[in-house]
Amino acid sequence: MGAAEDERLREYERSFRRAGLPLFIADRSAATDIFNRAVPLIGFVFLVEVLGALNLEWSPLANVAAVVAALAIFLIGIVLLNRARGRPARAIPQDVGKTELALFVIVPAILPLIFGGQWRSALVTAAGNLILLGLIYAVVGLGLVSILRWTLGRLVGQLRASFELFARAIPLLMIFSVVLFLTAEVWQVFTTVEIAALAILTGLFVLLGTSFLVARLPREVRALEKEADAEAPPLDRRELVNVGLVMFVSQALQVLFVSLAIGGFFIALGVLAVDAEITESWTGAPVHDPVTFDLFGHQAILSEELLRVAGAIAAFTGLYFAISMLTDDVYRREFLEELTSEMRESFCDRAEYLRLRAGAPEA
Repeated sequence: MGAAEDERLREYERSFRRAGLPLFIADRSAATDIFNRAVPLIGFVFLVEVLGALNLEWSPLANVAAVVAALAIFLIGIVLLNRARGRPARAIPQDVGKTELALFVIVPAILPLIFGGQWRSALVTAAGNLILLGLIYAVVGLGLVSILRWTLGRLVGQLRASFELFARAIPLLMIFSVVLFLTAEVWQVFTTVEIAALAILTGLFVLLGTSFLVARLPREVRALEKEADAEAPPLDRRELVNVGLVMFVSQALQVLFVSLAIGGFFIALGVLAVDAEITESWTGAPVHDPVTFDLFGHQAILSEELLRVAGAIAAFTGLYFAISMLTDDVYRREFLEELTSEMRESFCDRAEYLRLRAGAPEA
C-alpha cells in the first residue's frame, strides 16, 4: 500500500472520529490505541495517590520513608511485569493492558492499608481509579466528546423532528404537573426528604429513562445500517455499540433539553406565584436561605424548596418524555430518517475504508 492510500486511510479514520464513530477504525485496541494515550494522566494520578501512604500522625522522616516504599512497590511491580513478558527490567511498557490497569487500580489502593490501615481510603481510591479508567475509555475509546459535539451540532434539527411528539405528549402532562406543583403535599415531600434520598430518587428516574431509551436500540441500529445501504460487511459488535451510543446520546440530549425547559418553566412559575408566605404554609417550616429580589414591583424569592420541587417535576417529565419517545412510532420513524440521512456518509466511508484496507479498488 502506497503513501497515497495510507493518507486516505488516515483521512477516513479522522472522519470516523469526528462523527463519533471511532470503533469503525479497524484493528483498534484498548491497550495500544486508548489507554496508552492516557499514560501521562494515569502516571500523574498515580504519583498523587502515592501520597495516600502518608499519615499525619507520623514524623516527617517516617512519611518520606512511606512514600519511598510506595514507589518501590510500584517499581517492583513494573519490573516483575516486564520480566513476565520477556522485556528488559527497566523497559517502559508500550502497551497498557489489563495487568498495567490492574496495577494502577490495586497498588494505590493498598498503600493506605499498608501504611495506616485506612480501609475506607483504600476503597475510595480503588473506586476512583476505576471511574477514571471508565471515563478515559468513554472519552478516548468510544469518542464521547466527538459524539456530543456531533449530536449538539444537530440538536436543533432533532428537536424539530420531535416537536410533534412534544406537542402530543406534553400538554396533558403539563396540566397534571401544574396541579402537582400547586399542591402542598408535593412541597412537603420534596422539601423534607434528605438530599441523599432525593438524589437516589432522581437517579432512579434517570435509570428508568435510560433503560427505556436503550430498549429498542439494537433493532434500530440494524434498521439504520440497512437504510444506509452501504455495500460493506455487517457491523460487528463493537461497531453496533458505537452506533447505538450515537443514537442514545442523540435521544438523551433531547430528553435533557425537555427536562431543563420544564424545570425552568416551574422555577419561573414559582418565582412569580409562590412567595415566602405560601412556601412556609405549604412546607410548614421557614424558607431556607431564600434569594429575594424585586420583579416588576413583586417581591419574588428563589428558594431551595422551589428548586427541589421544580427539579423533581422536571425529572418526572423527562421520564415521561423518554417513554413517549419509545412508544411513538411516528416520532421514531422521523428520528431514524433524519439520523440515517446524517450517518449515511459515515457508513459509505466505512465501505470504502474497508475496501481500501483489503487492497480492493474503490467503487
